[in-house]
Amino acid sequence: MTERSQIWPALPAGEWLDTLETLHRYVQIVGKIRMTQSPWLNHSWSVPLYVTSSGLGTSLVPHGNEGFELCFDFIRHEVALSTTTGERRALGLTGEGASGSGRTAGPYSVAAFYREVMSMLDSVGMPVRIHTTPSEIPNATPFPKDDEHASYDGDQVHALWRALVQSGRVFSRFRSGFRGKASPVHFFWGSFDLAVTRFSGRPAPPHPGGIPNFPDEVAREAYSHEVTSCGFWPGNREAPDPIFYAYAYPTPEGFAGAEVEPEGAFWLEQLGEFALPYESVRNADDPDTHLMSFLESSHRIAADLANWDRDGLECTHPDGPDWWRIRVQESR
Repeated sequence: MTERSQIWPALPAGEWLDTLETLHRYVQIVGKIRMTQSPWLNHSWSVPLYVTSSGLGTSLVPHGNEGFELCFDFIRHEVALSTTTGERRALGLTGEGASGSGRTAGPYSVAAFYREVMSMLDSVGMPVRIHTTPSEIPNATPFPKDDEHASYDGDQVHALWRALVQSGRVFSRFRSGFRGKASPVHFFWGSFDLAVTRFSGRPAPPHPGGIPNFPDEVAREAYSHEVTSCGFWPGNREAPDPIFYAYAYPTPEGFAGAEVEPEGAFWLEQLGEFALPYESVRNADDPDTHLMSFLESSHRIAADLANWDRDGLECTHPDGPDWWRIRVQESR
């Protein structure tokens, strides 16, 4: 694919809210399975999913002495379960049931999807039980009772995945410029965003909490130390336009009034963060550079205002496609 419209796809924004809301809950079910079975890592790093070559995946999840992996495939439009014991099951997201179930109706309701995924895990001898209230969604119906959300448009979901692939690629490049503690590039299923976070190493004041269906103690642990963070969020019914975002915790004095690059970036007072419309990146002459300027400038300004040790924490991005080969040759 060479055309920019294929590399950075148009996203349906307000046209796909029914699919987006259903997918959000599907992904939460799989994410909660990973969270339930995985040892806790600081800052909730045992919770997110990861962008894969075809969708979103859990990575290997332990279960007793064995393990399993659950992966959304947004090319074939299925969720696949594979185990270390050699078992495999697949559930078609457009309506085909788990392997052998024979279901051919339309897309699953959230309740039906929940039952099918849990049944797949039971069928391979790896049952899991999760807290069934959706996270970070106000007044949400528990998964087993949610027959309202039952939409899945494969083209729309595929476009979202392509946007995640491109965003993650640039985020990974941005992450490589930091030698301090930094998170993986990972997908948080609660807030439904792809994120990467840098840490100063200094403790932060306690987070105020107050996130819907999200324990305050988890928020406080996640923000136990000073951070700058950025990510991609595809929107929701109240704010349907997809954006890139950047914030710092705690927010340093003067950050809200700073001139963050590129032109078109703006401050969201309600959320306490800068935003850059996805469309402005997609339509830029050089989308990668456009997005990178947002990531770099927002971090630089926040870190300077908060007096981070930038000389000690930051490093030069590797130069050129052959940088690793050059390093290996130099070490011989």
